[in-house]
Amino acid sequence: MTNERKIMTLTLLAGPAEEPVSLAEARAHLKLDATEEDALLTALLTAARATLEAETRRAFVAQNWRLTLDEWPVGPIAIPLAPVAEVTSVKVAALSGAMLPLDPGFYETETGEHPRIAVKSGQAWPMPATRLAGIEIGFTAGYGAVADVPMPLRQAMLMLAAHWFEHREPVGDGANLPRTVSALVKPFRRMRL
Repeated sequence: MTNERKIMTLTLLAGPAEEPVSLAEARAHLKLDATEEDALLTALLTAARATLEAETRRAFVAQNWRLTLDEWPVGPIAIPLAPVAEVTSVKVAALSGAMLPLDPGFYETETGEHPRIAVKSGQAWPMPATRLAGIEIGFTAGYGAVADVPMPLRQAMLMLAAHWFEHREPVGDGANLPRTVSALVKPFRRMRL
């Protein structure tokens, strides 16, 4: 029996082109007329999105990601972020060190809420030439455009950024989301297996 852990790494390649909640929406929510704190509020909106994406294991607005694996698992590969719009590439390390793309006809994908990828029946995944990070899966995750992000997630993001704006000192143990924000994102949380 081996004590090696199977490593999966997610890397953000290209973040969202815009935030699901605009600076104007946040300023209106906070009833701010002055613009002196726009840079802070913009940073809080980005931090709120990133926090809620991590909390729900979802991407809100379309973004490009790479999943890196050391070895192929038995059975389908579950992509640990949803919703997935498209698997853009599957690459395997060659002896030269280059990452070689596999023909999309070699594997099948399931996108959406339960994204997975599997080798087609009767096929076997090619073994990478390296033991570490020899498999890369590129994909686009997110609901799409800002208008496609579910309203409860947008509202949670707005409320969390506003909460941080109003309470600039650490509150409590810092580990919990405000209850209203937590209630809004609860239906969107993806279970860890």
